[in-house]
Amino acid sequence: MQTPRTEFAQALKAIATERGLDPAVILDTIKQAIIAAYRRDARERGDETEEYDFDVEINPTNGEARVFSWPLEKPEERKDVTPPGFGRIAAQTAKQVIHQKIREAEKGAIMDEFSGRVGTLISGMILRFDGPDVRVDMGRTEAVMPAEERIPNERLSLNQRLTFLLKDIVEGPKGKEIILSRADPTFVEKLFAREVPEVSSGSVLVKAIAREPGVRTKIAVASIQSGVDPVGSCVGQKGVRVQAVTNELGGERVDIILWSDDTAELLKASLSPAENLSVSLDDEKKLARVSAPEDQISLAIGKEGQNVRLAAKLTGLRIEVEGVPAPQKAAVQPKTKTKKTKKKTKPTEVK
Repeated sequence: MQTPRTEFAQALKAIATERGLDPAVILDTIKQAIIAAYRRDARERGDETEEYDFDVEINPTNGEARVFSWPLEKPEERKDVTPPGFGRIAAQTAKQVIHQKIREAEKGAIMDEFSGRVGTLISGMILRFDGPDVRVDMGRTEAVMPAEERIPNERLSLNQRLTFLLKDIVEGPKGKEIILSRADPTFVEKLFAREVPEVSSGSVLVKAIAREPGVRTKIAVASIQSGVDPVGSCVGQKGVRVQAVTNELGGERVDIILWSDDTAELLKASLSPAENLSVSLDDEKKLARVSAPEDQISLAIGKEGQNVRLAAKLTGLRIEVEGVPAPQKAAVQPKTKTKKTKKKTKPTEVK
């Protein structure tokens, strides 16, 4: 049998649709509001309510409500205590409870929706700056990008639309809060998955990634499908794919490295553009000693040690770089002609 389309039923459906909630949640909220109003009215009259439990039955068709009460732990003494109406203060209490409970239910539904998107990219607009943190408009709710999740040298402006990594949902002082990031290494990985079909399909895997946000990232990739070049796939024709990632990162340099199960080979690749390196590994100490020609040391170490630092993060090793002097060629002495000279005689002493 179809439910009659009364004003109450239509209003209930409209609120539920607008807020994205189940009508049963709205009805339960109204019940809690009526109980709160009844307790408030009872206290105003001087009636005892602490030792009693309450329930409300609402007709979903016309909205008619009945209030029932019984002593705690004596449900068999349940009786109808529906008042003819509520006072102004009690009605105001009911209104506040309805607003609060609907907001909580709405936020809970939104958080449930976003919880299934943790670890994915999401778009948002810069709403305001809350000290060093950034508040981001996500449409139906707000999120926060803490200071430590920002790219240090990135300049942001109000109403700017950006892509973020939905990093986590945490319990804060005001309830659950969505945490966004642009500094996390996973952010770069997800950008490649968006720009490179081979990564999103799983034929190219991101095996390791090391990042200094806003400056440089090293990412090691491997292919599980024959005939697929993992580095070429990520770079793209004329570098279009890696350039798209770099643009999203505000010009951050991205080095794409071919993954190798041979740690020494992986380390050599991660120290590029330095060449002609030799590696000695100490597995027990997780130490790698790298010998580099003198003209390659600065390339291996990088500006302010950045290149070797990222290589250490990528491989999980401590790295020591030492120079190897270039072999010296033996000097060839030019042949010179010698002149014959007359033998000098000792001057004769004159006495």
